[in-house]
Amino acid sequence: MDAPAGTVERAAQDWAARYLGELATQRQLSPHTIAAYGRDLAELGQLAGHADWARLTHADIRRFAARLHAGGQSARSIARKLSGWRGFYEWLARQTALPANPVDGVRAPRRPKALPKALAVDDAVQLMEANVHGHPEPFELCNRAMFELLYSSGLRVSELAGLDLAYRDAAAAPSSASTSPGWLDLDGGEVVVTGKGGKMRRVPVGGPARAALAAWLAVRPPARDGSAALFLSARATRITPRVVQQRLKQHALRAGTAVHVHPHVLRHSFASHLLQSSGDLRAVQELLGHASITSTQVYTSLDFQHLAAVYDRAHPRAKSK
Repeated sequence: MDAPAGTVERAAQDWAARYLGELATQRQLSPHTIAAYGRDLAELGQLAGHADWARLTHADIRRFAARLHAGGQSARSIARKLSGWRGFYEWLARQTALPANPVDGVRAPRRPKALPKALAVDDAVQLMEANVHGHPEPFELCNRAMFELLYSSGLRVSELAGLDLAYRDAAAAPSSASTSPGWLDLDGGEVVVTGKGGKMRRVPVGGPARAALAAWLAVRPPARDGSAALFLSARATRITPRVVQQRLKQHALRAGTAVHVHPHVLRHSFASHLLQSSGDLRAVQELLGHASITSTQVYTSLDFQHLAAVYDRAHPRAKSK
């Protein structure tokens, strides 16, 4: 015979209180963390209603997770609650003859994959053309060359920082690749970079980037560390990815760009704008150096976002503003 509903609920409240007490005394968790666990267990009680917590099944917990998701809770929040419930049932199994942990194997809904942030074409062009002086002349030219190359060729910031000057003997370049992660071939209009997994690729360099690189090379001082680094810091040593990030952020702020800009935003913008113009997903994959086309397919969503924005802005029957 089942126990009365009030008795079942009091038993659940007593278990929750004892569990939270042990978290405080034995595991010495912070009051903030314990309060969060308490809220999660209170929500479990609301979902369970008058049901005995010790008799909840795997199917019950899955149904509870689905209800949370339908109620608008994020996948991250649901995953955290499932983790808290799982820990509670592990403790309860040591206190009672619990046959199995009903939370084991229950997964939160998949988190939607965040789309890469890309600039609009006009914003990217404006950023590249902004004449913002924040450094002495040579390093302003260095900045412009770096930013143009990031957007022109879709490089990772680590690939950009690792570039060396052009090899004098082009025929010797392949055999020297093991000593250099990448180099510039300005006459040929391309850069050779070594990406993830040691995969080497050649990427074209656009006209504005070539002009900016030529202007920088005309004033580039000798590297203080004796390296053949293409881009140099204020101390005339090879630039680091962190310095590139800082310089781009400052440049974007002075240029009045409305969004936060970091090097990967320029890489995403390169891929999105190229795909919008060409529709050639395989070519974009090769230029980005993605091992799998699955990594590149996210840019098709960006392309649809662009089309949807145009539709909403221009079509007479689009949704009201």
